[in-house]
Amino acid sequence: MNYKNKTILITGGTGSLGKALTKFILKEHPEIKQLRVFSRDEQKQGAMAKELPLNEYPQLQFTIGDVRDKERLFRVCDGVDLVIHTAAMKDVHIAENNPDECIKTNIGGAQNLIEACLANKVERVVALSTDKACTPVSLYGATKLVSDKLFIAANTIKNGSHTKFSVVRYGNMMGSSGSVVPFFLKKKQEGGVLPITDPNMTRFNISLLEGVKMVMLTLEQAWGGEILVPKLRSYKIMDVANAIGPECEKPIVGIRPGEKVHEEMISQTDAFYTYDLGTYYTIVPPVPIWDIDNYIKIFNAKKVPIGFSYNSGDNTAWESVASLRTLIKDFKN
Repeated sequence: MNYKNKTILITGGTGSLGKALTKFILKEHPEIKQLRVFSRDEQKQGAMAKELPLNEYPQLQFTIGDVRDKERLFRVCDGVDLVIHTAAMKDVHIAENNPDECIKTNIGGAQNLIEACLANKVERVVALSTDKACTPVSLYGATKLVSDKLFIAANTIKNGSHTKFSVVRYGNMMGSSGSVVPFFLKKKQEGGVLPITDPNMTRFNISLLEGVKMVMLTLEQAWGGEILVPKLRSYKIMDVANAIGPECEKPIVGIRPGEKVHEEMISQTDAFYTYDLGTYYTIVPPVPIWDIDNYIKIFNAKKVPIGFSYNSGDNTAWESVASLRTLIKDFKN
């Protein structure tokens, strides 16, 4: 894709991924016309503006706003060519206790953005999802499943706009806010006790850079209507604890509401519409909106077998204690 004279909007742009995307785009595509960082946290915007000063990055525009505010989204999408939607209420446990707030942001916000993008004839939209949206047991996962379905269905809306909406789904981002690594590091510093919910627990793992590259690939290659799932390594929660604090106490505290022992990114039901593209999977729209045979030919896509699922506990690729220790060291640095 030629990014020259393109205007890009990142919702939730001051979050871990949004910030990493901003830095990547400014470095790799300095020819862009404008990069709009949209979020509701003025303190994070101020800190980010100091790190990326406007005299060095005149393409940057920081805009305060909330995806719940439809009118604000309509204004901020004016003149935008590409949208990366990372804004969400993401903490599983806070969402369980505040379901109405999670619904307003993750579902209402998604619909607001869809309408704003269609009205402004945005070219492409990539929405960030989560493994928790696959066969969800948490309120957070359920809201993201609905959000995914809204973005996929938006491709069928005929109103003179040709906006392509696609979704990227992946697992835990190493070192992101609220994830297990900074939590364990903090607990180690506070007293050396690392609480373990379940010793058998596993999760998919992705680095910030891998997440950024997957989003950019989707932005450039997606046809609209797909859910793209990268092939990732899994880790065991006990291995993370042993990589961070082998000498620490590790009491078993039990699974909290909304948690699974293993996460899943592709269910057996999804498998009917899933193709293997080498480094990632694609779940194509259940109701065809383009020529699937042509898609298979262009991407050399191979249908996954019936009964296939992509589960962090059954994965064939794993992080070891040693590899986790290296990743955590790099994260801290």
